[in-house]
Amino acid sequence: MKQVAVVSGKGGTGKTSLAASFAVLAGKVVVADCDVDAADLHLLLQPKIVSKQEFKGSKLAVIDDAKCIKCGLCEEACRFSAIKDLKIDPLLCEGCGVCVHVCPEAAITLKEKVAGYAYISETKYGPLSHARLNAAEANSGKLVTLVRRNAEELASKGDYDLILIDGSPGIGCPVIASLTGVDLAVIIVEPTMSGLHDLERVLDLTNHFKITSGVCINFYDINEENTEKIAAFCAERGVPILGKIPFDPSVTKAMVSGKPVVECFPASPASKQIIDIWKQVKHILLEG
Repeated sequence: MKQVAVVSGKGGTGKTSLAASFAVLAGKVVVADCDVDAADLHLLLQPKIVSKQEFKGSKLAVIDDAKCIKCGLCEEACRFSAIKDLKIDPLLCEGCGVCVHVCPEAAITLKEKVAGYAYISETKYGPLSHARLNAAEANSGKLVTLVRRNAEELASKGDYDLILIDGSPGIGCPVIASLTGVDLAVIIVEPTMSGLHDLERVLDLTNHFKITSGVCINFYDINEENTEKIAAFCAERGVPILGKIPFDPSVTKAMVSGKPVVECFPASPASKQIIDIWKQVKHILLEG
């Protein structure tokens, strides 16, 4: 079983649009939307939810009024200002447990709370493992791990050879959880100086975990000078440029229609480049 993750150094680079198009081109694939903080792959794949499970990734402090002597030590110790008038604000509580430690009457306990939901869905492109993290919740890395575990189970049961991951943006915990153990990371970048900086950070991450990487430059023609700088940087690092996608209004039109661009406008300039990029991805997977 091979796994490909589409990642980027920041949000809004076209990562989800590329992943959705890959899902169309792959034919038989399990798709995992690991951008649980802002999941939107479902907007293009139009899934039908088959199952839903609670995700309990964090804890919430709870005060037992019957035991509380109203000493106020918990309120003084809470650095997040989550305790006021001896009441817990669930949006501010980080579940750190300091209040539990300082309470002289053991009146405070930490209880698991539902931080989000993981879903298994059906799409016409294949099964989709995805999730939604509730507002103001943390531990999204753990939820990403659950999404990937569900995807691997789907692939094993359905005899799928490929898992396609729409990863989280950036280089933090959710991204590490998205990338761990994949066979190829497709890094999508915009031709800006900040995009080059973001690319360098993501490549440092994939190199650290010894993950084979390839770069895709989106909107390459809006600043060809920066595109050349990115290409030169990739050549210096020994990382292949998988393709350069031009600015193409067809991509936006496809998004408005709720479909991947290669399905909606297969002959558009962007679609042609994405198809070529997918061919290179398959070649790398076969070589690996």
